[in-house]
Parts: sequence; structure tokens; C-alpha cells
Amino acid sequence: MVSLVSRCLSPRPRLPRAAGSQAEELPTGLLLLLWLPASLAHHGPQLWAGAHPHGTPRCYSAEELPLGQAPPHLLARAAKWEQALPVALVASLEVGGRRRRQNEPPAGTQCPVLRPEEVLEADIHQRSISPWRYRVDTDESRYPQKLAFAQCLCRGCISAKTGRETAALNSVPLLQSLLVFRRRPCSRDASRVPTPGAFSFHAEFIRVPVGCTCVLPRSAQ
Repeated sequence: MVSLVSRCLSPRPRLPRAAGSQAEELPTGLLLLLWLPASLAHHGPQLWAGAHPHGTPRCYSAEELPLGQAPPHLLARAAKWEQALPVALVASLEVGGRRRRQNEPPAGTQCPVLRPEEVLEADIHQRSISPWRYRVDTDESRYPQKLAFAQCLCRGCISAKTGRETAALNSVPLLQSLLVFRRRPCSRDASRVPTPGAFSFHAEFIRVPVGCTCVLPRSAQ
């Protein structure tokens, strides 16, 4: 690769241009920029340290990575995940859920009656005319394993005049795309038969409900 770069950077003999020719000679730097991406794409697995041959995800054994733990290359993304609402809410939801189980019966999922004097200091999901609650969705084959999913409490929306549900509008979830990693069985040898207990991580985008809003019905009620 070094020799190829050297040849690209070395001065090239100038050829006489034909009279009246409008062709311009490409600068050496531009040629290098055009050549490098193609070369890296072809030689990438060999050039980048730690990359698995052929670009396939690494296959971990149960001893290398116990269930529930993330591989080192995913830990670098942890800080970014912590900033995402579906991840950031999980800890507070679990603490709040334990307190409710100890002190009061579980809250229902029915559409509430909106009384402004009772929700002035409440969070947005409680003051909304399309209110929602959060639940913790757990998937052991996914990383992050726990995400906060919004759940709409009303089929319609709450009238700002009466404080009660009306069918003039519909409540629908607001969806956010989130990058997660999915555990999948893999083979640790050339047989391609899944090795018991072995798995790899594959990137996947999922749609996570993060709130609810009001929309016009698709058809007249």
C-alpha cells in the first residue's frame, strides 16, 4: 500500500498537449483522494487492526462474554445511548415502579380525566391532551436490554373544554428510530453450524414509541 501511495505522490512527466485541447491535467492530490477510498474498501479488513476477516462480526463464547454483558467495542457507544430518552428513563421508571408496588395498587391504563388544577406541576406526558405512560421493555437478546416505551392511554384525545376523552381526534404514538445491537447465534469454526452458547452482535434500527400526539381520524366516525 505504501508503494502505491508513493507512486501516486511522485511527480509525473508532463506530456505535451495537443493544440486546441481543452483537457486539464488532474492534480496529484485529487487522484490520491479518488484512489484511497477504493483501496481501503478492498484492503479494509487487513489494514484496520482488530477487524475480523471478511468484515464479519466477532463470534463470542459464553465464557468470553457472559449473558447481559456488552463487548468492549459497544461500551464506547454507552455514553451516547445514555443520552437517548428510551435509555435515560429506565432507571427512574424502575425506581418509581418499586415505590408504587409498595405503597399503592398499580395504575390503570384507562384514559384519565384531565383536571388542570391537578396537573399544573405534572410532567408533559400527564398534561398532554393525548396522555401516555411509560413501561420498561426488556429484551435479553438486545443491547441495551431495557428501553422505555411510551404507551398511549386514550384512543381519542382529551377535550381541553370538558377534560374528558373525545373521538374527534385520535391518539397515536410518536416513533423514534434507535440503533441497537441484536445477539444472534454464530459458529466459531468453519462449519458454519451455530456453536452452542456462542453469539455475535448485529446492528439493527428499531422504532421506539417515545410519546403520543393527537391527529385527525382517517375516516369520519
